[in-house]
Amino acid sequence: MKLVSTALALALAGSFGTLAQAQQITGAGATFPAPVYSAWGEAAKSASGIELNYQAIGSGGGQNQILNRTVDFGASDAPMAPEKLESGKLLQFPTVIGAVVPIVNLPGVKANEIKLTGELLAAIYLGKITKWNDEKLVEMNKGVTLPSTAIAPVYRADGSGTTFVFTSYLSAVEPAWKDAVGASTSVKWLVGNGAKGNDGVAALVHQVKGGIGYVEYAYAAKNGFATTQLRNKAGAFVVPNPESFAAGAANADWGGAKNYAVSLIDQQGDKSWPILSTTFIELPKDPKDAAHSLAVMKFFDWAYTNGAKQAIDLQYVPLPQTVQDAVRASWKAEIKGPDGAPLYK
Repeated sequence: MKLVSTALALALAGSFGTLAQAQQITGAGATFPAPVYSAWGEAAKSASGIELNYQAIGSGGGQNQILNRTVDFGASDAPMAPEKLESGKLLQFPTVIGAVVPIVNLPGVKANEIKLTGELLAAIYLGKITKWNDEKLVEMNKGVTLPSTAIAPVYRADGSGTTFVFTSYLSAVEPAWKDAVGASTSVKWLVGNGAKGNDGVAALVHQVKGGIGYVEYAYAAKNGFATTQLRNKAGAFVVPNPESFAAGAANADWGGAKNYAVSLIDQQGDKSWPILSTTFIELPKDPKDAAHSLAVMKFFDWAYTNGAKQAIDLQYVPLPQTVQDAVRASWKAEIKGPDGAPLYK
């Protein structure tokens, strides 16, 4: 058996709960969960002695960085392909559930006053509907005065889990979108202008009259952007809020999802918001630095146990307790130290 270094032995001594001193962990990836990770980082720093350095560079960047082992963990809204997880010796687990929402910039039109469907959104991003007073939009929004302003679609220019979620929804509800564009973290957009990150999309929509974009809900709520209603699978129009997010998440088939890659797109239920996603962490099963890997697990263990209120305040849905327990069990079973023993105990 390989000898463990003195420093590592001190860091691992006693069990999972006894890191010897304050320690910084580094992560990179999805912008979608960045607000809640920031809030957890601030709270956990004093409570657990772990300092989080998280860079919201997009899901694609996060996956690349953890595959290259340049960070302690990667973060992605799009689940990593099973073959990449296997070849990269990575464990994937979820942290919270969040929503993607359309935002619009139409002076005189109030938040959630406009009704949209997945089919209409797809038509806008396919360039088939170009004016806000298009007859299909007018028919859907009787009683709302829609201007003749040109529609200015905005999309994510970087590899993005938010884009994966949004395009997965459009692909699920509109065959024409699936055939022409499809679903991915990065797609070939047919119309519109790109911006980097949720904040970049929100800023560009805010600057352009007639703008429409898609962002993680926390960004829309925090900055007061006008969101829209969406028609769900049951045919009901719903507004984006914690209740509609929780309703949509309630039907998830966690037990049947390999690597926790459950789909929350267009779930059943009259009150369900149709564009939801679980966001993920990728953690090496054979970490270069066992103490850092242990600290990552300790951080997310703290977040599961103590971070629900912060998640809810930021408009995310906490994971069910059964899923949290399953993740802890997978840490114990699959993340090993240099001596082959579990780090999480």
